[in-house]
Parts: sequence; structure tokens; C-alpha cells
Amino acid sequence: QVQLVESGGGLVQAGGSLRLSCAASGRTSSFYVMGWFRQAPGKEREFVGGIPWYIGNTYYADSVKGRFTISRDNAKNTVYLQMNSLKPEDTALYYCAASTDPGLSWSALKLVSAYGYWGQGTQVTVSS
Repeated sequence: QVQLVESGGGLVQAGGSLRLSCAASGRTSSFYVMGWFRQAPGKEREFVGGIPWYIGNTYYADSVKGRFTISRDNAKNTVYLQMNSLKPEDTALYYCAASTDPGLSWSALKLVSAYGYWGQGTQVTVSS
């Protein structure tokens, strides 16, 4: 059974930083891409960024490029989302997700439907 558990959310002032963690357990050998998504109240879940589980480059949404960084520690089965220069519009419930699709294209990795496993989310609130 695969389990993804996010942590590290909280309340921060605009301009501040947070680092989210996503700890994976279970059949992680089946993972190909890890994604971070977020969902604000009344809005659809949106892609933040993605990273291959083993090797490869990261990919970010334009709204966070240059401010957010995704990294992984395969020894710990953990993926991180470092968020700097936070803005009030970054306020949302942040989710990590895992895709087991070996043929996932860069254009598809931003789709919610591409991911079969999801964490429960961690709240990030940025005050102005």
C-alpha cells in the first residue's frame, strides 16, 4: 500500500519561506514522477511542480518559477518543496502526488489525472 504524507505547512508572512516534505512509503519502486499541487478555497487543484522519482530535471508552473524548488532524497523516500518569497496568493492546501506512468510526458505531468497516489495535504497560509 502506497502512502504519501505531507508536512511542513503553516502560517508565514509575505516574503517568508517554508519547506514542505512529502514522505512516501510502500511500493515506491513503482514511482516515476512526483508532483506538487495546491488548491485554494473555491478554486481547482493546480500544478505547482514535478520531479522524476529517480533522475531528471524539475518542472515548475510559471507562477512559482524562480521562487519554489523541488528536490528529493531517495534514501529517505522523501520529496521536498522549498518555497521562498511567498505571496498571499500562494495560500492553499498543498498536496504531493505520485505517478506510476513510465511514459508520462512533460505536458501531461501537470494534470491531476496523471497521478494515482495523493497525500492528505498540508495547509500553507501567507499573510500580507
